[in-house]
Amino acid sequence: MLGRLTRALPPGLLAVGVGTVVLGVASYVHLGVAGHALDRDSIAEVNVLWTLAMSFALGLFFPVEQELTRVIAARAARGEGAGPVLRKAAVLTGGLLLVVLTGLGVFSRQIADTFFHGDRGLVVALAAAFVGPAACYLTRGVLAGLGHFGAYGLQLGLDGLLRMVLSVGLLLAGVHSALAFSLVLAVSPVLAVLVSLPRTLRIALPGPAVGWRELYSGLGMLTLSFLLAQFVANAAVLSIQVLAPSQAVLVGAFTGAMVLSRVPLFVFGALQASLMSGLSTAVATGDRSGFRKLLTKTCAMVGALGVLGGVPAVVLGPWLIHVAFNADRHALGPVDFLWLSVGTLAYLLATVVGQAVIARGHHRRQLLGWVLGTVTLLLVTCLPGSPAGRVEAAYTAGPLVVLMVMLLALRGAGSVRGAEAGVPRVTVSAG
Repeated sequence: MLGRLTRALPPGLLAVGVGTVVLGVASYVHLGVAGHALDRDSIAEVNVLWTLAMSFALGLFFPVEQELTRVIAARAARGEGAGPVLRKAAVLTGGLLLVVLTGLGVFSRQIADTFFHGDRGLVVALAAAFVGPAACYLTRGVLAGLGHFGAYGLQLGLDGLLRMVLSVGLLLAGVHSALAFSLVLAVSPVLAVLVSLPRTLRIALPGPAVGWRELYSGLGMLTLSFLLAQFVANAAVLSIQVLAPSQAVLVGAFTGAMVLSRVPLFVFGALQASLMSGLSTAVATGDRSGFRKLLTKTCAMVGALGVLGGVPAVVLGPWLIHVAFNADRHALGPVDFLWLSVGTLAYLLATVVGQAVIARGHHRRQLLGWVLGTVTLLLVTCLPGSPAGRVEAAYTAGPLVVLMVMLLALRGAGSVRGAEAGVPRVTVSAG
């Protein structure tokens, strides 16, 4: 059974998964240690800075990684070097970063007054916290596209390890500065990139020139799709607060339930890089069978992941949110956790099939899916009924609509481009 499950995983998942876990744990350690070292106002500032940096860096630069992975994997399948792609992608990433830094500089006073009690030093730290992730996503796109998942996972893990070491070091040194703990977010990813950079440059071999259009043509739609996907995944927490502002017990229990039901999403993060690489390679080589096999196995694995996470949530959810979050165990029941678990599973499957749509170059169809899913979520949330029932139904209906649109997009995508171009078929290992 275990061997069958392992073979169902995309190649490189283990290395990326370990790095993802280390980085995830590091986030909790960093904020937890800061909470013990700082006063309430300072830790609130660090939390806000962390949220701003992680959310916007992910939304802006992760799509760059996805596009790089897709383009480089396709070129590698044709025997073309990734060097020209890396150089142009570096210019593109640098341009995006410059826009962000310029905006932070122009509005530094307003940002400081709104989020950091007027401390413009923390705005500088926020700006610095964008530099590392920009470089990380750029280099990870190259590593994933060329299948170097060991180095990919090492970069993730090293980033996480450095965050933990630096945070604990500041605590032991008796540092009580919000700026110091915020700069951890800037220093650790930069150091992690410097370690993996020689490997990245070494494997990015010379090759045919790449046009700008090949890189940026789908990037805008992919970025918007990713932002909408983040909204669909996180809207429930905001919606329950808007619909039931006076029901603190319900809001607290629902927030804990969302954290619990979305544990499979954290595990799924390790799949995305290797999945996109494998799917893009299959598309470039015209390997329909390999494409279908990898997609089917990944969907099966994600389905199992959703069940493994959902069953404990349904059976033990009320007790778990009471123990973990001190929430009222009677505020929500098993049916509530069932809705949330189904919604999470639908979101996972929609994301997997969406990766396949992107791999075939149909960014517009993928964006349409997330637009319709977002509209569905908002409409269902506005229907009459109890706050919890409306939010749960919306959290399930939105991703289900996305999934159906993605499946229709795949069905109507036509033949694989590599086969149409006459590229020799190359069998891609799915596990």
